Amino acid sequence: MARRNLVIAGSVLAVVVLYAVLVPWLAGVDDRVTDFAQARQAPSADHLFGTDSAGRDLFVRIASGIRTSLVVALLCALLATVIGVVVGTAAGFWGGWPDRIIMRSTDAVNALPHLLLGIVIVAMFRGSLLAIVLSIALTHWTQVARIIRSEILSLRQRPYIDAAVLAGASRWQVAVRHLVPATAPQAMIAVVLLLPHAVWHESTLSFLGFGLPPHEPSLGTLLEEARSSLLLGGWWTLVFPAAVLVIVTLAVAFAGQALRKVITPPQPSELRL
Repeated sequence: MARRNLVIAGSVLAVVVLYAVLVPWLAGVDDRVTDFAQARQAPSADHLFGTDSAGRDLFVRIASGIRTSLVVALLCALLATVIGVVVGTAAGFWGGWPDRIIMRSTDAVNALPHLLLGIVIVAMFRGSLLAIVLSIALTHWTQVARIIRSEILSLRQRPYIDAAVLAGASRWQVAVRHLVPATAPQAMIAVVLLLPHAVWHESTLSFLGFGLPPHEPSLGTLLEEARSSLLLGGWWTLVFPAAVLVIVTLAVAFAGQALRKVITPPQPSELRL
């Protein structure tokens, strides 16, 4: 069942990625160029998703928006996972008072309103891609750190870790050569599971006007632009970007859940006797 779900979700996601990559290239037009003579045209054979208030083809512009949102989300997920792996490994390996300090600091970060903290960070560097990535990554590493810490605590009890210590390996060598590589499957799952959260947060920040500049297409900026057109009857400017956003996030979320079930072996309590 998990493998079938992974194939289905992966296929949907592959179609979306191909759409995002191929359509802007095949269209051969700059989706940032305005043509007010074509403004707010309903979906038709010439413009499958209609046009926006500036006369730009939404079918092409949504494809570019998906590409931007997925790249930003991937960068955020990778950075958040790296931070979580480092923090979780340090807490789980050292134990004692360093573990308590690290985990209480993690709890403090997790207690902060993620969206509000992201807005504060982005507001100081409005329009900066780096600020958007940092604002999302710095608020989403805490759960990864908890998972990695739990994995490290379990790995520390393994006989091969004791054998490595008795053989003269230092703490650093044990962590780098044995513990961190063993957490790679959990880290990979964390990246996939963080992607939909990062997509939604980037879209939310852009929708609120704190994300990418309006001329840079992303799913969030397209939704923000749709507010004015919607009042003038341009329902397609909201429906199509919103539908694509839901499809992308659901496909990534289902793929992550299925991947976790495929990679993570069943626990003894889950095995059928």
